[in-house]
Amino acid sequence: MALYAIGDTHLSLSSNKSMEVFGIGWENYVDRLRDGFCAVNPEDTVVLCGDLSWGMSLQEAERDFAFLDSELPGEKWIVKGNHDYWWTTASKMSRFFDEKGFSHLHILHNNCALYGDVALCGTRGWFFEENGSPHWEKVFNRELMRLAASLKAAGEREKLCFLHYPPLYKGYRCREIIELMEAYGVKTCCYGHLHGPSHRLAEQGSIGDVDYQLVSADFVGFRPKKILE
Repeated sequence: MALYAIGDTHLSLSSNKSMEVFGIGWENYVDRLRDGFCAVNPEDTVVLCGDLSWGMSLQEAERDFAFLDSELPGEKWIVKGNHDYWWTTASKMSRFFDEKGFSHLHILHNNCALYGDVALCGTRGWFFEENGSPHWEKVFNRELMRLAASLKAAGEREKLCFLHYPPLYKGYRCREIIELMEAYGVKTCCYGHLHGPSHRLAEQGSIGDVDYQLVSADFVGFRPKKILE
């Protein structure tokens, strides 16, 4: 049994918005994802760090969910990304997955999941600027509360955190999210969102009390990154 993470699959099996228009780094990316999951076993756990599908609704994203559920092995826990326009309430998504028989897809949102004795926590995250608009500040504060709720749900267990937005990169630090993770003793934080030339902005490794890892699909070669055995 192993724990993996990957973000930004950007599937579009029912729409015409393919990531292949962004260059050779995304050529044949659906097949590369299928091949990349060959190392994952059915009993393994994979956290998907947002931007799963370009579908605008659950119905439009159905083929993408079917691909994730049945063509890629492992139990998958899903974090929201900024392009997951299909995202609705956890109850509606869970009911949709149940109705369609997607038994290997689970929502990581205002809750935590367990991998043995380790708690998997997460939320979308957000970019926040002190001079941002009141709207963005409201969204940011909501994400902070969701992350706090997820971390609190883990109790005294060892905690790993999975975000879509990076909480830090070259020239940027999201102090509030970093301090929240450190206060709850998070050991590792995996994040996505950065693609192509933006990979150079990523900061990885031990920074403060947390080990940071970029897991965007094009960064990890469309192979889920192993986090724990």
